[in-house]
Amino acid sequence: METEVQRIDHLGIVAGVIHDLKIVDMINERISTDQREEISTGEAVAGMIINGLGFSDRPMTLTPQFFQNKAMELLFRPGVQADHFNRFKLGRALDACYEYGCDNLFSEISMAVCQQEKVDCRFNSEDTTTFTLTGDYEVDSDEHAIEITHGYSKDHRPDLKQAVLELMVSQDGGIPIISQAWSGNASDNKIFKERAKKLTTSFKNSDAPRYLVADSKLYFKENLEGPLKEIPFITRVPGSISLEKEMIRKSLNENHWNELDKENKYHSLDVTHAGLEQRWVVVSSKAMKNRAEKRILKAVSKEKERVEKAIKKHSTIEFSCYQDAKDSLKEFVKGLKFHNLAEVDVSEKRKYFGKGRPKKEASYEIIYHVQAEFKKKEGAMETQIKESSCYVLASTVSKKELNDEELVKAYKGQNASVERGFRFLKDPLFFASSFFVKKPERIMGLLLVMTLALLVYSIAQRKLRRYLLEMNQTLPNQINKPTCTPTLRWIFQLMEGLDFVKTKIENALYIMVSGLTELKKKIINGFPDPVRKIYGLAN
Repeated sequence: METEVQRIDHLGIVAGVIHDLKIVDMINERISTDQREEISTGEAVAGMIINGLGFSDRPMTLTPQFFQNKAMELLFRPGVQADHFNRFKLGRALDACYEYGCDNLFSEISMAVCQQEKVDCRFNSEDTTTFTLTGDYEVDSDEHAIEITHGYSKDHRPDLKQAVLELMVSQDGGIPIISQAWSGNASDNKIFKERAKKLTTSFKNSDAPRYLVADSKLYFKENLEGPLKEIPFITRVPGSISLEKEMIRKSLNENHWNELDKENKYHSLDVTHAGLEQRWVVVSSKAMKNRAEKRILKAVSKEKERVEKAIKKHSTIEFSCYQDAKDSLKEFVKGLKFHNLAEVDVSEKRKYFGKGRPKKEASYEIIYHVQAEFKKKEGAMETQIKESSCYVLASTVSKKELNDEELVKAYKGQNASVERGFRFLKDPLFFASSFFVKKPERIMGLLLVMTLALLVYSIAQRKLRRYLLEMNQTLPNQINKPTCTPTLRWIFQLMEGLDFVKTKIENALYIMVSGLTELKKKIINGFPDPVRKIYGLAN
């Protein structure tokens, strides 16, 4: 009797979803493979995705090692071996993706996936992040390749070179729709301006209404006077715009708030700004108020301490004129937010010329010193807290399409969806040491693979959650409480301990998946047929 045991764990879910979404087929249709090679470009990309979603903290150079004890015939097809995923093949696959166009390839795959899965793409959230890189990178690369260079680091590592990744996701499941790599010194203004231009045509030609949701980086004059005239948008107004503060104060003074929920209220205004008619919604948030109270109390305390030190030092200054002494505090008071002068005392003193004890006929001059007391400005702190607890949203979407509440919820949803994607991509265990490639073209290819992994992950999570809701079922969370919205990362941990066992007795071969429990079967049944087939549970 001969027995061979190979690991599957959660990788069957990943491989099955990749097969269900036809990602390998779509890549192979666009990128041809040399017939002499054992695996296609699509399979090489799938292997990198599975490696990344294996969360094994292995660089891609060790992909063959990662697959060494895995059930390759289940994850791919019979005949595929671990050593087929060597660094030379993976490098050629990244080059092929770059030559086709990484951004175009991802958009085409994502569009097909969203259509297949009926993803709601009305609300499109956009943002950027940076990936810090170490080492030297080839500079004589293709002219269309990004430049690995220094720039504004969102990872707070200005000493390191970086690449910038632009990501647009649907709020329905956080599904990535658009992914584009940029040079490390590309500014958000430039990226958002270019994206807004490209979206003009696609939004107009869309069968269903689509809205661009972004943070305040989208809202600047050139954009408002250009592409944003054609695109329905929802964005936050930067605090640097004076009209923003004016509208917050107006809303606070009028005090005509509508309740959004227990934590938020809003006030809607019609505004014309940068030549564009817009709807501005001022939102007052209890969470922001709590943060503002702590921050402003600290600021008041610091200002008081600074005032006391400054006045003590100021009292030693000698003035030759009474009025000069009295007026000397005017400029000082202008810089104070939370304190006012309470009392000013100007004292005069004789200052004799020469050294030693002055004689009766000794000449002198009159000098003046200032003593002052300060008190808190009445209501200043409370006003500042109220203003700091508000933010303003701007939109060109009519109220007939989206009312004020829907508009606010659409904006709040963008932070959750796109930020989750960035946290996923920057997980220390996900492609942690994969930036071994030294060609900018391959960096772009790798960012494509990483975003495809996010696509697979988010679609798989969406599938399972929808299944649980439709079937009115739950799964245990990390503290063993029932939930219908588990994270896929937690599901992957629950799937540990599954093996593919092949036993040969004389001329008979027996195949089974060991370690299947009722909980694991329940999880597997929440996924499509290709996943169930891998685990031997297909109908």
